[in-house]
Parts: sequence; C-alpha cells; structure tokens
Amino acid sequence: MPRPSETRSLAVLIDADNTSARHAQAIFDEIVKLGEANVRRIYGDFSGGRLAGWDAAVKSLAILQHQQRSNSRGKNASDIALVIDAMDLMHKRTLDGVVLVSSDSDFTRLAQRLREEGLVVFGFGERKSVVAFRNACTLFIYVENLLEAEPEGRKDGEAPAKGAARRKEPPARARKIIAGAIGEPDADGWENLGSVGQRIQGAHPDFDPRSYGCANLSTLVERAGGFDVRKGTDAVHVRRKVARPKGVGAGKGPPA
Repeated sequence: MPRPSETRSLAVLIDADNTSARHAQAIFDEIVKLGEANVRRIYGDFSGGRLAGWDAAVKSLAILQHQQRSNSRGKNASDIALVIDAMDLMHKRTLDGVVLVSSDSDFTRLAQRLREEGLVVFGFGERKSVVAFRNACTLFIYVENLLEAEPEGRKDGEAPAKGAARRKEPPARARKIIAGAIGEPDADGWENLGSVGQRIQGAHPDFDPRSYGCANLSTLVERAGGFDVRKGTDAVHVRRKVARPKGVGAGKGPPA
C-alpha cells in the first residue's frame, strides 16, 4: 500500500445498469482526489438503446466498454463479469485500490473480499444503497453529493440553492458522530481535526460533510454546534464546548 503522500493506483469498475451517466464526469473528478484511475471499465448490455446515455462519457473519459449480453431474462451477466475482472485484478497485485461504482447490494461481498486482501475500496452509489454495501467499503461517496456540493463562496446564514435544503441533513445531526470521534484530546480538550476525520471514516464509511450542506469537515464542525474550533497555520483542532460556570458572563459580575 502506498503512503498517504503517494498516488494510489486504482481500478474503476462501473456497473452501468445501476449508475446514471449524468454522474460520470463528477465521479471521475472526485476519484482524482483519491488516486489515479489507471484501469477504467464499464459493464452492461450496450446492444440496445437503454444505456445509450453512456456513449459520450465512455469516449470522453477513456472508459473500456465491456459488452455483456443477458443470456436469460432477469439475470444480470454484467455483475458477474465485473466481479471476475475485480478478482483477476486483485490477484495481479498491481493495484492499491478498487473503485466500485454501483448502488447494487450484490457487490457487498466483493468489497469485503478486496479489503481482506489489503486493497482500499471506494464505493460510489446513490443514497438508496444498502448500509451493508456502504459499510463494506473503505469510503462510500453518495453520487448525489457530487452534483449538489455547496459553492465555496456561500456565506454562513445565506440560503442554499432552491431545493437543496430538502436534500440535506441539518449540521446538528452530525454532532453525535463528531463528538464520538474525539478520542484522546490534550489536557485542554483539543484534538487534531484530521485525526477526528480518520476515526469518523473508520466508523462511518459513508460520512460526508456534503450530506449536511457543508464543503468540508471544518465547516461542518463549526455549524454543528457544541464544539470549539481552533485554526492554526498548519492544523485545525476541535474540542467539545467547555460549559461556563454559572454566574460567569455578561451581567453576572461582582457588585460595584
């Protein structure tokens, strides 16, 4: 496995039957943050017009198209082909990780098996993906978040884009998860936010600040409430808010 400072070599395996082509560019833009997509393959029955929407993405993103015709009704041959290729790639030992692009729970065991061999597994799927598949991945990213990401320029308190509020969880919902990830703070209660983020990912692979309408974890912590945030030149630290003793504050000073 590469060190964090090195680029991971990844295989991107796309289940076209369970992924919309409109997410293709956004998915590959996100993959750039995770590693280098050296293997790019997509699986499905492209003989009819049902998957025609993938034509442009297959060409522009240099994805190798694997035609898998269904030999019997109700059977998904493309799933089997994807699993076979994933296992072949795993045994070649030339990759650091695999990206599974699907919302199909059938890939849960595949994700587990790849991780058992020491590979990182990044899942991309819709919010409807079952929890077992999401948790089987090292990191699971909701494709809806890739198209709904909050603009960096939006100020605190400014209304989000029309309809976005209905799709996002309120930041306060993340408070318990963040608090549970503050492991070993220093004497003053401060914990490095990077370490907090790693613990959250380990316990909740599908956790994403964008699900709460925030661009990053630092913003989410600030908006969640219940935490103090200290931003330094090289790191951000967080701690649970320290309760002020009763009688301390405005209007509670000693009599003149």
